[in-house]
Amino acid sequence: MAFADNVRDFWDRISPRERKLVILLAVAAPIVIALWLGSSIKEGLDQRAERNEQMRRALATLAEMKARGPLTSPQDDPLKDIGPEPLSLDTYLDNAAKKAGFPIKGTSPHTPVTRNGFVTTSVSFSIDDVEIDKLKTFLQEVETASKAVAITSLETSRDRRDRTKIDAKLIVSTYSREKTEKPEASGGDGGKGSAAPKKGG
Repeated sequence: MAFADNVRDFWDRISPRERKLVILLAVAAPIVIALWLGSSIKEGLDQRAERNEQMRRALATLAEMKARGPLTSPQDDPLKDIGPEPLSLDTYLDNAAKKAGFPIKGTSPHTPVTRNGFVTTSVSFSIDDVEIDKLKTFLQEVETASKAVAITSLETSRDRRDRTKIDAKLIVSTYSREKTEKPEASGGDGGKGSAAPKKGG
């Protein structure tokens, strides 16, 4: 009641002109606040929409790179640079990650697979909380630094904690030629391919 009495006393003391200003202020204040809130919300939504559009474009670029496969020219022969020793994928990936500006925490090696005279050596690993541009730089470096290395699996998802970053799961493979054992040189025992002479009777 004391508050209501104070308001009533204040209303009685002010002039009619001041009462009009108070009424105008009481009407205008909520409108101004509503307009300010609406503008702030719209600006925030516009910024979020812009970030989402950038994310969609980046994900589309990654999907296109994944669908396109290794970035090699049709005129290049990818087999000519493949030797008998596989590349060290851990060192290779660390160098690519350093160029992109982020570390790789570790890789899980797969069992090498031999087929048609070539050995496929693969590792799997995850990259968390990485920016789109850095991931794109990393993928390009992995695909182009050596023709004996390729990204054979790529899965991406948006980071739940930061929508401007993504998580990625990859399998990267390198190829080497199957080692063939050299045939041992035959000794000069003269026993193969000819019959021993018979003694005459």
